[in-house]
Amino acid sequence: MMWFFDFQYVLMVLLPGLLISGLASWAVKSAFKRYSKVKSMKNYTGAQAAQLLLERAGIHDVQIVSAHGFLSDHYNPGNKTLALSDSVANSTSLAAIGVATHEAGHAIQHATGYLPLGLRSALVPMAGIGSSLGYVMMCLGLFMSKYLVIAGAILFSLVLLFQLVTLPVEFNASSRAKQLVLEAGIIYPEERGGIASVLNAAALTYVAAVISTLLTLAYFLVRAGLLGSDD
Repeated sequence: MMWFFDFQYVLMVLLPGLLISGLASWAVKSAFKRYSKVKSMKNYTGAQAAQLLLERAGIHDVQIVSAHGFLSDHYNPGNKTLALSDSVANSTSLAAIGVATHEAGHAIQHATGYLPLGLRSALVPMAGIGSSLGYVMMCLGLFMSKYLVIAGAILFSLVLLFQLVTLPVEFNASSRAKQLVLEAGIIYPEERGGIASVLNAAALTYVAAVISTLLTLAYFLVRAGLLGSDD
C-alpha cells in the first residue's frame, strides 16, 4: 500500500477517503436506526411490502430469501432472488419498508429491462480486473514508467465507470420505491419522509465510492507527473 511510505497518499487519498466513507456510513446507520424505531401505520413488514410491489408489477419469478448481516439486503439478477436481512424482512418500521422496497425496485428494473442495470452487471468482471490489476500497474508504474501508470489508470477507470453506472441504478430504485409504496397503499403520505431519509442516506455511500476512486486516480496521475505538478 502506497500510504506506508508516501505521506502524499495519506493526505490525498487515505484521510479524505476515510472521512467521506465514514460520514456516509454514519449517515446510513443513523437514518436506519432512527426510522427503525418508527413503525408504519399500516403495519406491513419489509418482506410483505417487497412482495406486494413485485406482485403489482406482475413479477412472480423472484423469490424473497434471507440475508445474513446488518443491511446486507440485495437483489441478485442472476438467480432472481431478493435477499432481506432479519432486521428488514420481519420489521414493520419505515426503515425496513424503505430498504425492502428499494431492493424490490431493482427486481422491477430487471424485469422491465432497465438498461443501466444490465450495463452494471456486464461491467462487474471488468471492474474486478481494473480494481486489482489496474491498481498494481499504477503502483509499479511509479517506479518503472509513467506509461505503465497510464495503462493502469485506464484499467482502474473501469472501477469508476462501474460506480458511475451504479449511481442511476441506485437512484432509480430508490425513486421507484418512494413512489410505489404510496401507489400500493403500503404507507400513508405523511410517512414518506422517513423512507426518503433512509434511502437518501444510503445513496451517499455510492457517491462516496465515486469520490474515493477519483482521489486514487488523481493521486497516481499527480505522482507520475501526468496531472498538475510533481515538484
